[in-house]
Amino acid sequence: MIRRAKKPLEPLPEPTAGGPRHVAIIMDGNGRWATQRGRPRLFGHHSGAKRVREVVEACPEVGVEYLTIFAFSTENWKRTQVEVAGLMSLFRRYITKETRALNERGVRVRFIGDRVKLDDKLIKLMNDLEEITAGNTRVNLTIALNYGGRDEVARATKRLAQDVADGRLDPEKVDEETLPKYLDTYVLPDPDLVIRTSGEARISNFLLWQSAYAEYEFIDTLWPDFTREEFASLCASYGGRDRRFGGVKT
Repeated sequence: MIRRAKKPLEPLPEPTAGGPRHVAIIMDGNGRWATQRGRPRLFGHHSGAKRVREVVEACPEVGVEYLTIFAFSTENWKRTQVEVAGLMSLFRRYITKETRALNERGVRVRFIGDRVKLDDKLIKLMNDLEEITAGNTRVNLTIALNYGGRDEVARATKRLAQDVADGRLDPEKVDEETLPKYLDTYVLPDPDLVIRTSGEARISNFLLWQSAYAEYEFIDTLWPDFTREEFASLCASYGGRDRRFGGVKT
């Protein structure tokens, strides 16, 4: 069998001045994409995983330093046992397969979310990937796995309350700058742009605290059809927005 070389990707436009530094993506539509093709939902998830690499590789070209992707929510456990097991298997395979490529491309990987319900093998793979890529700086990829915004805030509040109870934190000094230090994302800047694919216009419990002043893009494209060109276009569009953060420019 003759294997044809892949056609090289066309270069993306130069980053737009004032473009987003941190982009977060709710990768929605994998199941519907597969159903439209008469395939099992897991086929869509596997196809969607391939898009992650393409978007990660596009980040430096469009000036994005931080990319956060919503892989599995705390609510996704309600799906069928077959789909959940398939997704967990996909995560293990993705990490095993992509570790070398991510490290060679200078991608630092972090995971956010509650790891308690995840299996030991997956947790070890996550820990190893974080350790292997800890020194990379080209792109910061954060994967939200068993993540929910309300769950994150609840866990953060418990840790904050414990510090108050133990005398390590003065309750009178707790303000809106305190809680973020207890969130899973405490080392990350807040997202500038949040993208949701598949035509749904809701945030689905994703980065609730962090996205208070983020710009949102709800697009019809199903995640497996999302391209680096569309990603670049959305980042460029962000650069033209007037962001006042509640104030008025004079």
